[in-house]
Amino acid sequence: MYGYDQSVSGGPGPDYQQAPPAPDGYGGQPLYPEPSSPSLADAVRAFTTGSMSAEDFQSIFASSRVYCPRGERPGFLALHNTQQPVIPMFTTLKELRRYAGKESKYFVITGAEVLDLLPTGYGFVLDMEGEHRMVFDAKAVEQMVDFTMRRMYG
Repeated sequence: MYGYDQSVSGGPGPDYQQAPPAPDGYGGQPLYPEPSSPSLADAVRAFTTGSMSAEDFQSIFASSRVYCPRGERPGFLALHNTQQPVIPMFTTLKELRRYAGKESKYFVITGAEVLDLLPTGYGFVLDMEGEHRMVFDAKAVEQMVDFTMRRMYG
């Protein structure tokens, strides 16, 4: 019945035939693969060159992993020798190592978590030693938080 033997042995009988693989898009590979979003490093380059909007950058930043140097105690390390205190952050481990050295300690956090946990009055700088360094002062961080809240809660 239905192309296989239902004998007591429980195994397929001589009439058993393997069903052909599902056509693409039905359990196999999708017919059209989802486009991958750019990496945070790509987004930084695109945003600093003007080929990406602030909204698109913020969306990518929020869902991306950010590498942060760390000290002995939990929390962000801040630079206070600037006009406003800033937190150094990096788009890749390679960028962090370029800045802090190969043996440096670090933690990984999403951009959304950065916006949630960054102390009031602090900004951050992405890829300090990189070709496309980006500085976000405290006011820019507040604007990013506002944008994220409007997007999430309307």
